[in-house]
Amino acid sequence: MVAKIVAFVLYLGFMVFIGLRYMKKNRSASDFFIGGRKVGPWMTALSAEASDMSGWLLMGLPGVAYLGGVKETFWTSLGLIIGTYLNWLIVAKPLRKCTMAFGDSITIPEFLTNRFRDRTNVLSAISVVFIVLFFTIYTASGFVACAKLFNSVFGLPYHAGLTIGLVVILAYTILGGYLAVCATDFIQGSLMFVALLLTGIVMTVTLGGPAEAFAKVSEFGERAVSGEFSAVMQEKFRANQNYGIVPIVSALVWGLGYFGMPHILVRFMGIRSNEEIKLSRRIATVWVVVAFAGAFVVGSMGTVYLKEVLSPGSAETVFSAALQQMYPAFVAGIFLCAILAAAMSTADSQLLVASSAFSRDIFKGVLKKDATEREVLRISRATVFVIAAVAYVLSLKPDSSIFSLVSYAWAGFGATFGPIILLALFWRGMTRNGAIAGLVAGGATVIAWHNMSGGIFDVYEILPGFVVCLIFAVIFSACQKEKDGEMLASFDRFKAMAD
Repeated sequence: MVAKIVAFVLYLGFMVFIGLRYMKKNRSASDFFIGGRKVGPWMTALSAEASDMSGWLLMGLPGVAYLGGVKETFWTSLGLIIGTYLNWLIVAKPLRKCTMAFGDSITIPEFLTNRFRDRTNVLSAISVVFIVLFFTIYTASGFVACAKLFNSVFGLPYHAGLTIGLVVILAYTILGGYLAVCATDFIQGSLMFVALLLTGIVMTVTLGGPAEAFAKVSEFGERAVSGEFSAVMQEKFRANQNYGIVPIVSALVWGLGYFGMPHILVRFMGIRSNEEIKLSRRIATVWVVVAFAGAFVVGSMGTVYLKEVLSPGSAETVFSAALQQMYPAFVAGIFLCAILAAAMSTADSQLLVASSAFSRDIFKGVLKKDATEREVLRISRATVFVIAAVAYVLSLKPDSSIFSLVSYAWAGFGATFGPIILLALFWRGMTRNGAIAGLVAGGATVIAWHNMSGGIFDVYEILPGFVVCLIFAVIFSACQKEKDGEMLASFDRFKAMAD
C-alpha cells in the first residue's frame, strides 16, 4: 500500500509541477487558451487523444466488455476509430486555416461569431451555454473516475477520492493553461498507451494465448447466462447477447461526435503548422487503435484473469483490479496512475475550453468589451473553479456511471457543434441564422431523446440530434436569400489560402 501511495503522490506532484512551470509562459489569452499556435505534432496528437478518451476508456469501456458487452465494445471502438481518422483528415487543416482567416479566433464560439459575422452575439451566447452545459456533465465523469479509482485502490471513501481529484485537476489547469494541459496530456497519453498495451499482452500470455484465452472468456459468459453467478450478472450478460441492428448503429455513430468536440477541435487550432497535421493524424490513429484493442482485451479477459468475480456495480474497476493482481505494488501504482491520467486529461481540457468560451465570448465579447488580457485570464480561472464545483456536485452519487455520463455529453457536443463546424468549413452559403437554428434544434433533440425510451428512442441520441441539426442549419441558411457580401468574400479568401 505504501508503494502505491508513493507512486500516486509522485505522479500527482509532477502534474502540479508542470502547471507551475508553464505558468510564466502565459503572456496572453492566446497563450493560455491555444498555446499561441506553437504546439508540435507529437504533443498535439497525444494530447488530443488523451483528452478525448477520458476515464471511460480505462474504466467505462472495459466494464462494458467485462459484463459480456463484447459486441458493444467492438462496434463502439470501430465507430470511434473511424471518427478519429476522419476528423484529423477532413477537419484539422481547414479548421486551423479558417480560424486564422476569420479574426484569428481562439475559441469555437469566437470562430462561429467571426465566421458568420454575428454582431448580435446571440450565436456566441448559445454556443457558450451548450459548451458549459455538456462540459460540466463530461467533467463530472472524470471526477467519478478519480473517486472510483481511489476507492478501489486505497479503500478511500468515494467522496474523499472525489475531492483529491478535484484539487489536483484544478491546480495545474488554473496555473498553466493550454500548454500545461498539453504537456500533462502528452505524459498521460503515453502512460495510458503503455499500460493498456502491456496489460493486454500479459493477460493474453498468462491465459495461454489468444485462442485459449478467448475460449475461457466464452465459457465464462455461458456460465454467467446459465445463472451460476448473481441474478443481476445473469441479466446483464443476457441483455448484451441480444445485440441487433439498432445497438450496432448506435455504437457506430459515436464516431459522429468527433466533429463537434471543442476540446479536440481546439488541438487542431493550436498546432504549430499545417504541414505537421499529417504526422499528428498518423500518431493519433495508431494510438487509438492500440488503446481500444487493449481496453477490449483487458475488459473481456478480466472475467477469467481475476481471481474474484466482480459485481456489475464494480465492473468498471476491472482494469485497476487486474493491475493490482498483475504487477508489484510500485509498478502497479504507476500504471494505476494511467486511469487517473485518463480522467484528468479530459477534465482539464474540458475545464479550459469551457472557461475560455465564457471569458472570451461572454465576458469580453458581451459584458465588458474593453477588458484587458489580464482581466480575461482572471475571469477564465474563476470560471474553471465554478464549473469544476458544479461538476463536483453532479459527481456526488457513488453509483454514477462513467459510461452513461460520457455518452450523454458526447451526444450533446456531436449533435450541436458537429454539423455546424462541417458546414462552416465547407459550405459557402452557410449563414448565422442557419447556425443558430441548427445549434438549438440539435441540442434540444439530444436532451429530449435522452429522456425517452423504447422503440425508436433506443437509438443513441447523437444520430437524431446530428441529423436534425444538419437539416435545420441547411434549411434556415437556404431560406436566407441575401447573404452577407463581406462574409462570402472572407470565405473565398480562406479557401484561397495555401495549405
